[in-house]
Amino acid sequence: MKGIITVLGKDKVGIIAKVCTYLAAEQVNILDISQTIVQDYFNMMMIVDISKAPKSLETLVEELQEVGQGIGVEIKLQHEDIFNIMHRI
Repeated sequence: MKGIITVLGKDKVGIIAKVCTYLAAEQVNILDISQTIVQDYFNMMMIVDISKAPKSLETLVEELQEVGQGIGVEIKLQHEDIFNIMHRI
């Protein structure tokens, strides 16, 4: 099962490290990653494999939100199918 993670916020040291450390601890594999910084604003999108994660999608969503709050950014995780439906033209 794949998920889409987005991270948005003011750029600062350690954002990628904190997110990736959490994902590794939860056995979430990063399949693709893209990040940009535009005028001090950080934007990252990841495609991840959550099929081996021991926790439910809902728990991962909540805990990633908490990770984001701790570092001052907004982190969202959506199931790939929901993301695709929401962004269909």
